[in-house]
Amino acid sequence: MIAARLKQAGLVAAVCAFVVLTNLGGPVLWDRDEPRNAGCAREMLARGDWVVPTFNGELRTHKPVLLYWAIMLAYQLLGVSELAARLPSAMAAIGTAVCTWRMGHRLFGPSAGVWAGVALATSLMFVVAGRAATPDALLILFSTLALTIYVCGTFRARYDTTPADAPPQPLVPGCYFPQHWPTAAALYAAMGMAVLAKGPVGFVLPTAVIGMFLLIVRLPRRPVEDAGSRTAGDWLLRVLAPFEPLHFLTTCWTMRPLTAVFAVLAVALPWYCAVGLATEGEFLRGFFLEHNLGRATGVMESHRGSVLFYPAAILVGFFPWSVFALPLAIDTALQLRRDWSPMAPRGAAESNRWHAGYVLAVCWIGVYVVLFTLARTKLPSYVTPCYPALALLVGGYFDRWSRQSPAVAGRWLWAAFACLAIVGLAIGLGVPLAARRFLPGEEWLGLIGLTPLAGGVACLGLAAARNFRAAAGVFGAAAVTFAVLVFAVGADRASRHQQAPQLLAALAARSPEAELASYGLLEPSWVFYSGRPVRELKRITPEGNEAVAFLSTSPHAYLITTDKRLAQIGPLLPPGTTVIYAVPYFLHDEQLVAVGWSGVDSGVARGAAERSSGIR
Repeated sequence: MIAARLKQAGLVAAVCAFVVLTNLGGPVLWDRDEPRNAGCAREMLARGDWVVPTFNGELRTHKPVLLYWAIMLAYQLLGVSELAARLPSAMAAIGTAVCTWRMGHRLFGPSAGVWAGVALATSLMFVVAGRAATPDALLILFSTLALTIYVCGTFRARYDTTPADAPPQPLVPGCYFPQHWPTAAALYAAMGMAVLAKGPVGFVLPTAVIGMFLLIVRLPRRPVEDAGSRTAGDWLLRVLAPFEPLHFLTTCWTMRPLTAVFAVLAVALPWYCAVGLATEGEFLRGFFLEHNLGRATGVMESHRGSVLFYPAAILVGFFPWSVFALPLAIDTALQLRRDWSPMAPRGAAESNRWHAGYVLAVCWIGVYVVLFTLARTKLPSYVTPCYPALALLVGGYFDRWSRQSPAVAGRWLWAAFACLAIVGLAIGLGVPLAARRFLPGEEWLGLIGLTPLAGGVACLGLAAARNFRAAAGVFGAAAVTFAVLVFAVGADRASRHQQAPQLLAALAARSPEAELASYGLLEPSWVFYSGRPVRELKRITPEGNEAVAFLSTSPHAYLITTDKRLAQIGPLLPPGTTVIYAVPYFLHDEQLVAVGWSGVDSGVARGAAERSSGIR
């Protein structure tokens, strides 16, 4: 049995590693979050400071320190590079996929666990997190690890003799929280690591998921009622029953709140105290008030959306597995309504009528979607930590219909395969049109759409022949291939049109002591690829000309802006300055230009700057 489990875990890890590690360091860092995080880690490493995050010479209060620590360690091992900056996220993604397999194995069975791990490893938004130098992958890992510890500490292991469709059974009949203190401490310690990765959400949301699950499964069983005789008041009471005050408080106490506070603070508090003292509270004010409370109560950086924002984001982000959204939702609803108590072993608690796997997964998804829908600032990545729950549902569904067990299949399954083929066709037609405008010469990337197109058609044929196991295998292979082609090939080809790093390299080759400033815009990648601070100029007017003051400091001073902005401020620049380099501005109908002194020595350059600025 151990050998079989190791084989399954190895398969999931290998699939995820293939997806997230292939050509991981190929594309340049994508503006704006990747270079900020990678640059922050480099600045901390250069100072030998493992406490205070800074970027471009300024305090960075956006995120806690865990990602920076991980990238700093990767820099020490591999040197400063795109690969090193992204490697911690990739390793976290592999760990998350294995945790998802472990939960799926315990809750739904071995085959379901493997499918859950593969589904997660090849869903688009999860792969984005696993291939980006952002804290999302670390947050997902430790949130999922906490729930994995919870599942393994609460439910019995499955054996070869366990029926495939049997619901999970608690280790202690009627108890749905780990009874051993070390297990509870470990799951909350994992949440503490999530707090170091991205803040309070790393503790609040996984705790809310477990709490919501317990509020439901610990409800006393009600007498069977005729659904037609229920009034609106009866339905309302049933919905509010989990939040009845005494039931709510006793459930919270079963979750060992003192252990939770102690474990989370033991892991996360030392660094928060250290950074608070080192910055005289400035980091704590910026992080907790602006980037946590501010995002919850107000719209930041124009990231807003309606109540449909996250359902739509999940449909896109969980592709290709989201093509099963409708049959999966129907099937999950049927499994939740099913009374599983006849399948429970003799003497089991009455609450075993629930299939804990489905209840936990739905609570997991519901908590994240509902709470982030209530928040004013919305981003697709906010709900990525609930993707393992989606994968668990997919794993159970795939396992059952591939065995031709009762499930929502038939026409719904055909519709899902047809949807996959249609999306592939849309990619094949739409990508060349978009590339013609934004990525000229890359129109051939539309061929990537052939993978879901061919996969959907093949699955339709196999389903017609009732070879469901082969159809599942083809779908999985198509998902893996599509993810690798999109991120290892497509992203790399698109990245080659980002020419700002070449401009910065040319400036460094021309003047190793180059001093840089920007006007009108400042991309974080300029700071990372120049390896030095970039000053952002705010005013270039006759009344306040910061450009003259900057360019007068050195003949090696360069101003980066766009050709359109340069046309506006050109007459205000010192005589003797000219465009040194110009490259296309990625995804914009403009050029990036570097303005500096051309062909003059330092004395002439300084004299021209002084005459233009009136300095004597």
